[in-house]
Amino acid sequence: MSNRFGPDLLRGSLDLMVLSVLAGGSTYGYDLQQKLLAASNELVQLQAGTLYPLLHRLEADKLIRSRWEASTGRKRKWYEITAAGKQRLSTQTAEWDRYVACIESMLAPIRSAAPHPV
Repeated sequence: MSNRFGPDLLRGSLDLMVLSVLAGGSTYGYDLQQKLLAASNELVQLQAGTLYPLLHRLEADKLIRSRWEASTGRKRKWYEITAAGKQRLSTQTAEWDRYVACIESMLAPIRSAAPHPV
């Protein structure tokens, strides 16, 4: 059994994850993948085939912007969050917090009914 999250669970939160990493500063695709992996304790491993279409969509929605740069010795496309992206991140964070509280509330009776380990 994998410790990673299922695709259905991830699908609704990928924008939030990517925007949260970009809120920490601009980065390029591979580094973004590594930062997501590290921040998630290796539970979220986005493949390039998932990440780059997501980045293109976020850029088309004006939530991030990109630029080509060769400061690391090779030409890379760097991504950064925009003001609209920061606003979306704030909104999605508040929504996510409400969602987590709702799920926790629903699970509380089940958790309290479970036998406690000795």
